[in-house]
Amino acid sequence: MLLKLCVLILYFGLLFYIGLWSSRKVKNIKDYYVGGKRLGYWVVAFSTRATGESAWLLLGLTGLGAVVGISALWVVLGEVLGVGIAWFFMADRFKKFSDHFGSITVPDYLVSRFKSKTHILRGLASLILSIFIIIYVSAQIDATGSAFEAFMGWNYFTGALVGFSIVLLYTIFGGFIAVAWSDLLQGILMFLGLVSLPIIALFFLNSSQPLWNTLEIIDPALVSVWGSGGLNSINIATIIGYAFIGLGFLGSPQVFVRFMSIKNSQEIKKGRWVAIIFTLITDTSAVFIGILARYFFTDTGVDVVSMLGNNGQNSLIMLVQHTLPLLFVGIYMAVVLAAIMSTVDSLLVVASSAIVRDIYQKIIHPEISINELTKLSRIVTFSISLLALVVAMIVAISTPERTIFWFVIFGFHGIAASFCPTIILSLFWKNFTEKGAIASMIVGFLSIPIFKFLVPNLDTIGIFFDKTAELLPSFILGLLTGYLVSKIYPDKKLTYEFGKLLKTVKNQ
Repeated sequence: MLLKLCVLILYFGLLFYIGLWSSRKVKNIKDYYVGGKRLGYWVVAFSTRATGESAWLLLGLTGLGAVVGISALWVVLGEVLGVGIAWFFMADRFKKFSDHFGSITVPDYLVSRFKSKTHILRGLASLILSIFIIIYVSAQIDATGSAFEAFMGWNYFTGALVGFSIVLLYTIFGGFIAVAWSDLLQGILMFLGLVSLPIIALFFLNSSQPLWNTLEIIDPALVSVWGSGGLNSINIATIIGYAFIGLGFLGSPQVFVRFMSIKNSQEIKKGRWVAIIFTLITDTSAVFIGILARYFFTDTGVDVVSMLGNNGQNSLIMLVQHTLPLLFVGIYMAVVLAAIMSTVDSLLVVASSAIVRDIYQKIIHPEISINELTKLSRIVTFSISLLALVVAMIVAISTPERTIFWFVIFGFHGIAASFCPTIILSLFWKNFTEKGAIASMIVGFLSIPIFKFLVPNLDTIGIFFDKTAELLPSFILGLLTGYLVSKIYPDKKLTYEFGKLLKTVKNQ
């Protein structure tokens, strides 16, 4: 226990140092929210991936690999495609547009893109962000409590409070700069931890019990790309749900604000391969960690949940404790916390910017000074995180059967369905209008709870929507709504002006 605590204290000390170092570089609100738009590709690439993955990768995806086997690789395919499309086709254009408009938040960009004369779009975007980010952050806090409980034997609530307090402190002081540099550190830890564990675990395999043969004996579905029962309609719906998780990278503000922060287009071209390779290797490793946990800790007819926790989410923790010395158990505890904190800090900054910059400064009090705004940003960051902590505690008490994988995904999907269709259309379609954007965001926002809680209960078709998950139908409805409303209520002047800007950007 003492050794594990020493490792964690060293890790937390590094984070505090980053926060203090970063606080000296925060001179204005632009520094606090987008790092002054001067970050390099390594920092941004690792920051986008660390933020995009979170506890979902280390505890959720490893658990999914344990429960369903190699069919979880469809998630990897979807993630790689989503990350690749975002970096290759969207990042550079978004960077150029946001720089042209002088934007430092995603709502800033949207308001400038549509030359909005009212506060409806800005207020709506900020409200949606705040709601789903609180849910998303609460899911990460929940994962923190579970990690401390499993690794350290602490009470769940004590662990959640400790992890929450640490990430809050360095985020408040250092803002986006602290977040980006801590994400680089945490991304490196995640990468090394995920890649090395399955390699180490392979040395512990019993030569008389080959991996794939043993897995097939435990459960034939573990070695089938189609899942249990082979190729059927239910499994196809499940695979679609897995593969389209990558849609969430096509415009989610917590990811795209990183593209604002990068120095220039050349850095984006360098960073895209870092981000894609990181995603491919870490996600594949996570799936195989779960598969190896099934090999070591379960047998034919053994209930997975009873051995590996809800949705197998204790797979990584148990494999670490089974194969590594005590010192490395502490290191892996830091790796898990790195995944969680890299997302929490990013989300807190995005939510704070939505309230302080987009609501308070732009709508309520435009005359506020920069110094007052930076101070207010820290207060709001603290308030949002406190509310997320309360939500996490309520969910933990009221829903003990929850799983980290789907708790995190719900918050992620909510942000994605609300923003991704709007961001895509705003970047590539010159006829997209403000009314279309508002309608798209509202439909995407409302569709998530509808497809999560109501549609799966319908007779006959409900099971397919349950397996497909809520993001894909919500995303499609958001796109269609934005297109149709823009066609019904065109804005010829906006179309003409954006068409000229589009040509300028293409020629740059």
